[in-house]
Amino acid sequence: MAFLEEIAEYAKIDQTEEDVQSYIDASEMYLLNAGVAKDETNAIYKLAVKMLVTHWHDNRNAVAIGTISKSLEYSLQSIITQLKYCYPAVTTV
Repeated sequence: MAFLEEIAEYAKIDQTEEDVQSYIDASEMYLLNAGVAKDETNAIYKLAVKMLVTHWHDNRNAVAIGTISKSLEYSLQSIITQLKYCYPAVTTV
């Protein structure tokens, strides 16, 4: 199964390939900006992408006035920290 299809299934997204790919691209950029090297062979990296795609898809509406906005779940922050410090550093291009 291709990574895109795997993520769409995980996130239960029934949209066009372009929609899912835009979430994947954004999540990979987010992880890169957090200092995490792209590695689709790493199960933890793939889980982080899946979690980001799911989170952003499920919370894509603007926050209503008077509500409490949600930050990324603790588990995702832990995964990002582990990926950042346990795997090769990101090199600049």
